[in-house]
Amino acid sequence: MAERLPPKERTKVPRQEMPERDAQERACNFDEVNLGFESALAEKEAQRCLSCTDPKCMHGCPVGVQVREFVDLVLEGNYLDAAAKIREDNVLPAVTGRVCPQENQCEGACILSKRFAPLAIGHLERFVADYERATGQVGLPERAPATGKKVAVVGSGPAGLSCAGDLTLKGHDVTVLEALHEIGGVLVYGIPEFRLPKEIVRGEVENLRRMGVEFETNVVVGKTVTMDELFDEEGYEAVFIATGAGLPRFMNLPGEHLGGVYSANEFLTRVNLMKAYDTEHSDSPIYECRDRNVAVMGGGNTAMDAVRSALRLGAKNAYIVYRRGEEEMPARTEEVHHARDEGVQFMNLHNPIEFLGNDEGYLTGVQLIKMELGEPDDSGRRRPVPIEGSEFVMPIDVAVIAIGTGANPLVQASTPGLDTNKWGYIVADDQTLRTSRRGVFAGGDIVSGAATVILAMGAGRTAAKSIHQYLETGVW
Repeated sequence: MAERLPPKERTKVPRQEMPERDAQERACNFDEVNLGFESALAEKEAQRCLSCTDPKCMHGCPVGVQVREFVDLVLEGNYLDAAAKIREDNVLPAVTGRVCPQENQCEGACILSKRFAPLAIGHLERFVADYERATGQVGLPERAPATGKKVAVVGSGPAGLSCAGDLTLKGHDVTVLEALHEIGGVLVYGIPEFRLPKEIVRGEVENLRRMGVEFETNVVVGKTVTMDELFDEEGYEAVFIATGAGLPRFMNLPGEHLGGVYSANEFLTRVNLMKAYDTEHSDSPIYECRDRNVAVMGGGNTAMDAVRSALRLGAKNAYIVYRRGEEEMPARTEEVHHARDEGVQFMNLHNPIEFLGNDEGYLTGVQLIKMELGEPDDSGRRRPVPIEGSEFVMPIDVAVIAIGTGANPLVQASTPGLDTNKWGYIVADDQTLRTSRRGVFAGGDIVSGAATVILAMGAGRTAAKSIHQYLETGVW
């Protein structure tokens, strides 16, 4: 148990930084980069919490984790109780402790950040979740008596898992239907092992199983089973659609058809879910990166994941090509920092205009044009403007397009009466996440467009509340 310091003394304690693997060492393998806190670091960081009477950090959390309470428990040395406190609102603490953009959520709202570094809430969350996992004493919330009501959740990403966990605790029978062969959605196919080890995801999924959630893989709703069949033949009384936004988006440039040009979806799915880095055992290895030049187009977290994966696949040079400056990059600061330390080369204020290939149809280079920043656009960021006459060709062997994703249309196209917007995303009420079809709810990226893990989980919790109310009252 750490000593609780007077409020003025707490602000003198510096923020405790996350230990991490050496950059040159980690750039050659897929081992997790961040090593996590030990108890001494965790308790020293917990001392910094001001124990606000109105904790802004909690208001900044999309799933409403009771931050002050769990941090107090860390300070007392009650790590298992701290993890159990988080699990009251967050069914994936070991995941969100690793990949949640806390700097824009709970830590961004922390009152310390007005004059000092914010409390390292994410690091503390990861610490107690990992401690809990290491001891095998997972504090699962108590489940309410069975209601006999059946709910199907379509998609096993963060929105689906969060919704399934909350509904199960309400006593409903919940089955998660996943199109792929492994549970986790974007957590297993989109985020690399060095940021989120898959054993962590599997552990959290197993906890949900212990809570009572059922899982079925290789179920493609819209192909192997329709929405009508879920209601009419399988007896589900409500369905939550949480299929995410996994449709690849390209740049519509000449040469995108060439061999060696990947979407980030394909590239990362092959690396993460199909273990393409294991060239001896993988059914879908990626050989093209080894000793080659790789360029990733984009500046978000997905782009950082792809370019850092390319390095680990043996790339001779790995580039980020981004049309704005580093200050405008949507990627987390930590991910940009890690990428640069590992040797990624940043070509900011550059934009591709054509991919070039040889007579055999393989990529050999990309024509780039230099950019400058003009006036702010609708996003609030300064608009990139091409500099006339600045074109040049950069030799590359692999290109990865990481400029965002769209809505997979399968469920929408096969479900009569389900309204979508002009971009193909499902239309759902902002407050209840009800769709145009009775008994069908939708949330996460399939409604909002690509966002963060924690925002998707927040949507899952909102949907669970609405579904529970619908099942109890029958009112639509």
